[in-house]
Amino acid sequence: MIINKIFEWRTAPARCVLIFGLAFVGYANANEDAEELIAIIGAIEAGWEQADGTPFRKHFLDFPGARYIESGGQNEGLADLVEHHVEPEGDALEGLELSLTNIETHFEADFAWAIADVEVKALVRRDQRHIHNRGYQTFLFRRVDGHWKVVHTHSSSRPVKKN
Repeated sequence: MIINKIFEWRTAPARCVLIFGLAFVGYANANEDAEELIAIIGAIEAGWEQADGTPFRKHFLDFPGARYIESGGQNEGLADLVEHHVEPEGDALEGLELSLTNIETHFEADFAWAIADVEVKALVRRDQRHIHNRGYQTFLFRRVDGHWKVVHTHSSSRPVKKN
């Protein structure tokens, strides 16, 4: 009703002010949402490096059928990801450095996705092999109760070639 009354305004300047105001509110919300996604990705990055499942439990939506893909491997469900992948890497890898950069965020209502460049460096304790891979990571998000939750991830990387 209020919008109908506003659009009854006959002047172009009044309509421009309204349209600009609505666009600004949408832009401000988009910036806040993008910042939230980037902060979540930063927490996940730190969780991997520290072999800490806490950020995963906080920011991932645990649901039947959840799957997380990394370099051809798959974890089914949040517990599988945390207990069989994230936390054990603390014992398996020394000096894990994960870098997620050039993060792009995209939104469609309560669905969002982010794409990032990924670089991984570590020493495999078992055989002293050095890992240095680069590739890409995709995160899918859903807004649940006003907060963004990761519902799927897919990471793909390959060894950096030495020149």
